[in-house]
Amino acid sequence: MRAVIFDIDGTLLDSVDLHAKAWVEAFRHFGVETEEAEVRRQIGKGGDQLMPVFLSDEQVAKQGDEISSYRSDLFKRDYLDKVRPFPAVRPLFERIRREGLTIALASSGKKDEVEHYQKLLGIGDLVDVATSSDDADRSKPHPDIFQAAIGKLEGLSASDMIVIGDTPYDAEAAQKAGLATVGVLCGGFPESDLSQAGCIAIYRDPQDILDGFESSPLRKG
Repeated sequence: MRAVIFDIDGTLLDSVDLHAKAWVEAFRHFGVETEEAEVRRQIGKGGDQLMPVFLSDEQVAKQGDEISSYRSDLFKRDYLDKVRPFPAVRPLFERIRREGLTIALASSGKKDEVEHYQKLLGIGDLVDVATSSDDADRSKPHPDIFQAAIGKLEGLSASDMIVIGDTPYDAEAAQKAGLATVGVLCGGFPESDLSQAGCIAIYRDPQDILDGFESSPLRKG
């Protein structure tokens, strides 16, 4: 293994509940009532894959772009400053770099959000490659974002990489791109969901990966 690809929301940042609240509020603004718990189960997908779960094809065609834009602005205005990192993200990244591995980020979020999160996490100097929804036609569970990351990691193949993510959508997308996935529980998905989606190992959070690094799939030796 030569590279590690990280999801961000729910994996490195405690942001899943905030994204769910923003979607519920955005849907309500357009006259669509949703349950936060139901929306939360869809977080990890981008808006292109999340909206069809709650809207008809006609609604998506007519108002999808408007709803997505409204939600994005709402999240930045009312929720972004409430996002907090999970413990030990930077120490984990430093440990990975000492192992001689390349680090990439692959998020369903917008490019400016990914850039903001790197600053919030204090990892900008440790990240080699970052992809976002701007690099993909379709979001997770489609493989586009991971395929974009593979393309940017020049000289490496999918067999040289592993994904760290918190949702079954990460694992499904990674598998379609030929990548193995290590799951984390800090995003709120049950361990059974991550196992069924194909995760080869599961940890509580970044701190747990760091604590067990010597016996983890990230250990190069």
